[in-house]
Amino acid sequence: MTTAAAASTPVPGAADGAGPLVDALRGDLHGSGYTVDGVGELLGAVASAALDREQTVPARRALARLAPEGDPRVALARLFLLGDEVTRGALDRALPGLGAEGARRLGLVSVAGEGAGDAVRAVVDLRPYAAVDARGEASWWLSSDLSELATGGRLATDHVLGTGGASTTLAQVTTRTPVGRVLDLGTGCGVQALHAARHARAVVGTDLSLRALGFARFNLALNAPSAGRAADSGETAEIELRHGSMLEPVAGEAFDLVVSNPPFVITPHAGAAGRTVADALGDYEYRDGGRSGDDLVRDLVRDVGQVLAPGGVAQLLGNWEHRRGEPWADRVGAWLDEAGLDGWVIQREVLDPAEYAETWIRDGGTTAQREPAAWEAAYGAWLDDFASRDVEGVGFGIVTLRRPVGGARPTLRRLEEHTGSVRQPLGAHVAASLAAHDWLEARDDDALAAAHLVAAEDVTEERFHTPGQADPNVVVIRQGDGLGRGVHASTGLAAFVGVCDGELAVGQIVGALGALLDVPVDDLRAELLPAVRGLVRDGFLRPATAA
Repeated sequence: MTTAAAASTPVPGAADGAGPLVDALRGDLHGSGYTVDGVGELLGAVASAALDREQTVPARRALARLAPEGDPRVALARLFLLGDEVTRGALDRALPGLGAEGARRLGLVSVAGEGAGDAVRAVVDLRPYAAVDARGEASWWLSSDLSELATGGRLATDHVLGTGGASTTLAQVTTRTPVGRVLDLGTGCGVQALHAARHARAVVGTDLSLRALGFARFNLALNAPSAGRAADSGETAEIELRHGSMLEPVAGEAFDLVVSNPPFVITPHAGAAGRTVADALGDYEYRDGGRSGDDLVRDLVRDVGQVLAPGGVAQLLGNWEHRRGEPWADRVGAWLDEAGLDGWVIQREVLDPAEYAETWIRDGGTTAQREPAAWEAAYGAWLDDFASRDVEGVGFGIVTLRRPVGGARPTLRRLEEHTGSVRQPLGAHVAASLAAHDWLEARDDDALAAAHLVAAEDVTEERFHTPGQADPNVVVIRQGDGLGRGVHASTGLAAFVGVCDGELAVGQIVGALGALLDVPVDDLRAELLPAVRGLVRDGFLRPATAA
């Protein structure tokens, strides 16, 4: 049975005197057009979309029609995105300041010889990255280990991932309020640290993988100073990388924001007849935290408050088990109770045990066709492990935690499922919802009745009629931004939202509607105020002033 080997290539930029080479690479990339938009323009929409699905044939066909002499993007895309050979001369032209020899010395490529026609191959992945977070647009170049797409084989056990759907999701859901200190726990290739550097004065990135820290160090150097400026100061954020497991490297410190895409994958470590996934596939550092079941996410939720400053926020991704007879919200809710923090958990997806096993076996590059014995052994180990704990499914989602100020008791405990589409970036919506929660907590019903509210610009109303009837039998108030929620509204609530323009206080609107609908005002108030609180919390309605 074949197991994955550790990667043998050094991380880029590890050699002495690499600084000038990194500077040359940065200058070449800025002038190359090798950006997300630039590559998309080169390949076309169909080939770009196929490449996102890890299908290379359309991209190769598109590039085969282009000559590398006149466009550096051709050679760079062939080399780093497809894992194909290019000639030394083509790379010299694509990176005129660094050249093929400089790229070799920097640890990006291997070179077969010194002739212009000799072959060059990538030894690491180097690709453009672009995303929109709550701070705005961001674009960099990120290096990582070569993907299965480029190598055609199983990933190494110490493989360092580039950016994927999970890391982009975390970047987009993170709040970007200017802060002092940010912790990027499990920094990987460093992408979250780069995002954080645009709104923090100091960033600490930690990882158990020395290889990951090496890639992160190179990526931070490559993208300096375009990583961004510290919060409102105009100064470059200070970024520090530390080696260690989970919270150990920052014990006793305090952060205003913690972000983490931790190694949350539930991996069997002791299955029936001693079978483990490691026996079949090896231990993948980037995804396996070495804990049983979902213990790693549980422990992080319970312990992260130790490094949160008062009012500090932690946002992380995670998996949790759905065990027979135990609702997932009860299970994860117990973690929130133990943490003593404000908590908001959004479950985005649920996989059954078989789907989960298939997802993560494929993720490491193992297929049933290529390695049937390893596939079957790993699959069986996963199913045995889940069966031992009566696991019926695995949830994936976003966890937002906050440490109350001044030792106050937590007031936010929200666990919900939202599997539909969302309007990214979600970070600003998360921050606004936390602020709305605090605003509501400070107001009893009388204070709420005295407040003035306005409907958000993205709110619309949908009415559903039975044919031939004048009045609607269903009214839905729809949110276009954020989570895109829809709320079934009574006649009174729909009318209330329709007149929320900040002119009248909540109580005045309720009084007017009571007279219009011929309903006792106290009864209407008892119906509407709880619903109004929910609409304020979720961003449908907002205070007309900061008061």
